[in-house]
Amino acid sequence: MTPCATTADARLPLRHGVAHSFFSVQGEPPQRQLLAWRERVGHVMDVLPSRSDVEKPFQASIHRYQVGGLVFTDCRSDVIVLERSLARISRDVVRDFALHVFLRGGVENVAIRATPREPARSVATILALDMNQPVRMQRHACRVLTFFVPGELVQEVFPDPETIHGRTLHGSTPLARLIIDHVATLAQNIAGMSPDEADGAIRAGAELLIAAFGKQAGLSGDARAAARAVMFSQVRRHIQARLYEEELSPESVLEALPFPRRSLYRLFEHEGGLGAYIRHLRLRRAAEDLVRFPHVTVTDIAYGIGFKSASDFTRAFRRAYGMAPQDFRALACKVV
Repeated sequence: MTPCATTADARLPLRHGVAHSFFSVQGEPPQRQLLAWRERVGHVMDVLPSRSDVEKPFQASIHRYQVGGLVFTDCRSDVIVLERSLARISRDVVRDFALHVFLRGGVENVAIRATPREPARSVATILALDMNQPVRMQRHACRVLTFFVPGELVQEVFPDPETIHGRTLHGSTPLARLIIDHVATLAQNIAGMSPDEADGAIRAGAELLIAAFGKQAGLSGDARAAARAVMFSQVRRHIQARLYEEELSPESVLEALPFPRRSLYRLFEHEGGLGAYIRHLRLRRAAEDLVRFPHVTVTDIAYGIGFKSASDFTRAFRRAYGMAPQDFRALACKVV
């Protein structure tokens, strides 16, 4: 997803200094095309083809533009299944937020953690991902334009940027159509832009996308949204500071903070509830500890992160990430 150079890259410095590269599988033999694409994006996203997929011809190409800390890509590809796993996250340094806009095709079966946020039958036109969190998805044959932006930009609307992960929008709303038109125009004109023009256009597109997701989440810039942002920030700080305490629970948060139960629970509906949010943060921290401290036993990590037993921890970890903590540690340590 912010692709690195390969021998098949065509490096094309633009006249005005915007960094540009282009990659295509067109020159590869048919039986190598999907594998070449997998190698291209595999440093960030795993391509999950079947044996029959590898044997078929596969078409894909990508233009990548970078100005400052912002990246914009224009990608075309056939149908593909992509995954960013915890093991992948543990061994790379990609931490940007990716905002995808599909001009053709779309994405479905977007699964974050253990369950899809969107119904499997729903094909989305716009998708937001936090590259610091796992995801699995199926992309249709498509043309997708993507903004890679730092968390600071997302945080201007989302007090906790991680909560934008997996959100989707559909192209039928007036705001979505406005976004699609802006992004399509950017893709058409970016090759002739100066660095300042490109930076402004990419930033404006990203801000428009983030604002649309903020509106969807009820975080538009009014007094009520500001109050919700303050509340969320206080709750998040309280949970982060006590994440390793066994006593941490929704009830203990309610007892410690002066917020109405109904308002507090509504604030975390998008995360599956306050209890699910706490469990998710604990499991994320445990996954990091499994890799950072390979000589610490799984049982010690389970108790240290606030679980009451190693078996409860193993069941929760397997439900969230599809493998036992021991298997995750072995996989992550093998590839690091």
